Formats: sequence, structure tokens, C-alpha cells
Amino acid sequence: MRILLVSRIDNRDALAFAEKVRTVLEKEGSDVVYDRDTAIALGLPGCSFADANEEIVIAIGGDGTILRAIQQMPRPIPVLGVNWGEVGFLADLEPSEALEFIQNLPLGFSVEERMRIMLSNGDTCLGNALNEGLIVTTRPAKMLKFSILVDNITTEEFRADGLLISTPTGSTAYAMSAGGPIVDPRIQGFLLVPLAPYMLSSRPHLISSDRHLEIKLDSAKPAHLVIDGQKTIGVGSSMTIGVRRSEYPALFVDVKRNFFEKVDKKLRKL
Repeated sequence: MRILLVSRIDNRDALAFAEKVRTVLEKEGSDVVYDRDTAIALGLPGCSFADANEEIVIAIGGDGTILRAIQQMPRPIPVLGVNWGEVGFLADLEPSEALEFIQNLPLGFSVEERMRIMLSNGDTCLGNALNEGLIVTTRPAKMLKFSILVDNITTEEFRADGLLISTPTGSTAYAMSAGGPIVDPRIQGFLLVPLAPYMLSSRPHLISSDRHLEIKLDSAKPAHLVIDGQKTIGVGSSMTIGVRRSEYPALFVDVKRNFFEKVDKKLRKL
């Protein structure tokens, strides 16, 4: 099996575990390479995601490590996450069980698809998000004005500190902390969560991904669009951002863990 190994690079224990995983897998006959950032941290040669031709990515770290890896993929590669973070909701395995699972992973492993959203301005793609796109002011304590258009109909106008455009996968991340609902990742939809809205009627919306969704920003204050916490784009004070389901979902190795069991274990019992 061809494996690309990714680790968080700010933790020596995580990097040491990555080296252990590589040693074990190579003894099993797998072809293992590090991604470029991990390789630099270890002082070893590595491979960029653009050049990768691996069958699976093993990511050792928290959700940030997994999101960083997915953001760099020019094409979807199945990801297996090993939690080396605080919560690691996207990581299905703990270090104590990871080696045994990886050693017994069959070539015909099953894959779970997770919807991503594509954010655009006109014909220009701004990026794809697995968790969320965040529109937030560049100046603290300054509000932004938003209009929500669904199928070319203005459904809501409000002022707020920002707006989260989340996927069902991202509903257990920032969107949940901002008061949004937990959404089953099998649902195909866009979750909109205003941040500190100035109207009591401004509530989270879950909109079918089959609909035409646009977010119109019209404010005196400039804003940023932050995608999965990994990419920041200046959008000025006036821009219309289109939202649609990405052509390429994220792929995760299915370890047969029930989503709601993960919610109970990782979110309710912290």
C-alpha cells in the first residue's frame, strides 16, 4: 500500500509517533513517504501533495492537521486521522489503537464521503471548505451587514460580528460554539450561523445544497473570508459570495464509528 504520512509539526511526540508508524508500515511492506512539511520538521526528504500518488493519507494531529492536509490535496485522497490534539473530532483513532488498526487495514477499505462547499465570487473560486467559511470583520468590535439570498430571493438581512457558512461536518466545530445545531454529516446542506447578530430574529439556517445560495456583504467595514482556519482572503466591504456543494468531497477511511457515539464521547464528556 502507498501511504502519505502527515504529522503536526509543533509537537515532538507526534513527530516521533509518525516515525514509529513509518517503521512499522515499511516492515509490513508498505511504501511510506512524508508530506513536505512533516519531512522538513524531521530533516528528511518528503513529497508535496501535488506530486502525491498515494492510496491513503495518515494524519497524526488534531483537526487542524487534517484540515491542512485536505486543503493541500489537488484531488481527494482517503484520510485516516490519528488524534494528537485537544478534541480531534475529525480523527477517528486514538494513538493507543492506531498501529493495530493500520496494520490490519485491508486494501479494499471502505470510504466515507464528507460534503465540502465551494465559495466563489462570480466565476472566481475562492476556495473549498470541509468545515466552514467564516466572514469576519478585520476590525474588532465592528459589525458587518449581510443579506442572504436563496434561489435569488432575499430571505434575511442582518448585522452581525460575522457569519459562518458551515457544512454538516463543520457543525460540530466553530458553528456549534457559536450556537448552531449539530447536523448529521449524511445531510447535504449549508448551515448559516450569524456571530453575535444584532436582531433576535437572526437565527441559524440549514439550507438544502440543491438551492442557489448567495451571501451579500455590504458594509462600511472591510472583512476577511477564512476557509477552514487555513486560508484567509480579503473580501473588502462589498462582495457577493456564492455557495454551492463542491464537486470533490473529502474522503475518510471508514473505521465503523457511529457519528453520534463520537458526539457523546468527544463533545458531551469533555
